Parts: sequence; C-alpha cells; structure tokens
Amino acid sequence: MIKAVVLDLDNTLLRSDKSLSDYSRGVLAKCREHGIRVLAASARPERTIREFGVFGEFEALVTLNGARILLPNGELVNAIPPFAGEAVLARLMDRADAVLSVETDGGIFSNVPIPEWNSLIYNGFPRLPEGVLYKILASRVTKDDVLHALAPHTYFTAIEGGLLYQIMDKTATKWNGVREMLAAFGIDPKETAYFGDDWDDLDCVHNCGLGVAMSNAIPEVRAVADAVAGPCDEDGAARFIEKELL
Repeated sequence: MIKAVVLDLDNTLLRSDKSLSDYSRGVLAKCREHGIRVLAASARPERTIREFGVFGEFEALVTLNGARILLPNGELVNAIPPFAGEAVLARLMDRADAVLSVETDGGIFSNVPIPEWNSLIYNGFPRLPEGVLYKILASRVTKDDVLHALAPHTYFTAIEGGLLYQIMDKTATKWNGVREMLAAFGIDPKETAYFGDDWDDLDCVHNCGLGVAMSNAIPEVRAVADAVAGPCDEDGAARFIEKELL
C-alpha cells in the first residue's frame, strides 16, 4: 500500500512552463484526503518553489538536492564546508569561460549575470560570500573539469542534458533527503511512490517501492523505473496517481 508520494518538480509535477495545473492540484488534494502524504524533492531552493506557488502543496520538502530538508518539526542542513567550496571554485576557475554560481542561505551569487535565476553578481570567487554554502553550479565546463575540481567532501550531478553541473556535499542527495522525510512520518521507502525525470532522481526511482519515470525522463531513469507516466505537459504524474493510486 502506498502511503506517500514524492514528486520531483521540474519536468515532473510542473509543466515545462513551471506551472501546476488545477487538475494536478486537485489530485494532490485527493491524495491528502486519502491519507497519502504528499512530499517533494527538488534541486531548487525554497524561494523559487514559493515563487512557483506550489510550496503549500507539500507536507515536507527536499530542496537543493538534499542540502536543505524541510520537515514538519524543523529542518536539516547538509552544507559544503567552506574550505571544500573554495577549493572547488579555485579549480573550476582554470576554465576562463566557466559560468559559476553558489547557492547560499543569503541567495544565489554568480560571476556573470543570469537573469532567469535573478542571481547577485559576485566578483570574489574563489573566496565565498558570507553564509552557508548549499551548492555550487557550473556551466561551460566539461565533466572532466568538474571531476578534477571535486574536493574530498563533495560530489556532482549533471542536469539539463549535461549542460549544468551541481556540486554538493556528499551527504546532500535527494535519496538521503527522501529517507529523512519518510522517517519523519514513519513511512518505509517501500511504501512510497517516487516520480522523477533526471539524473538526480535516479536513486529515488530505483529504491522506492514504486519508482515512476516521466515519459520525458532521460533513458537512464526510465530504465530503472517500475512504471512510466505521461509527459509533464499533460499532467502525467497526476494522471498516473489518480488512475493507479487513488
């Protein structure tokens, strides 16, 4: 019996324009009426989840790929140690055209303007701005560049078709975050349905009792899934939940 649904946001629950349809909101409400916990696991920070108008749909959330987990009774933080973050940035700066950002508790800071993120320009890398360092984001770099840059406390995951790399503390993974959320509600992962589409969803889709890939998911996620839902732009996750779980 499924006791919780955990949903990635981008290209999964949300449509590609980052909206949540009235139909999907209604299905999430039905889950709650049936006693099924509704949880989220996203690479995004809390502020953008709030901007999308969906924050209140969830009883708990993994944000920033597990760097910050919001629970009913508080939060858990898995931050990158400052010395490790500065070592990573120093190595990435060997690529003169690298676009670098850091996500902190004070917002997101970038070495070039990134209007879609509304980031603050910061010219001090590799020295870090003040605050807790949740993740480093890098584009216009190669996988080999990122592997070379990693510090002992860090790992990386690729998103957006391999065009963007996220570097985080080794404890900050969606899967670790999902386990923390479920433990807060006394729910076993085997009693959980997880919906996702990208590399950072792979472990969750594989390890939860019902792993569901979106039809727009990368092939690697579809390969480990128990089922495939329709595309995000057709409310595939919500339609699967209504048909198979309610």
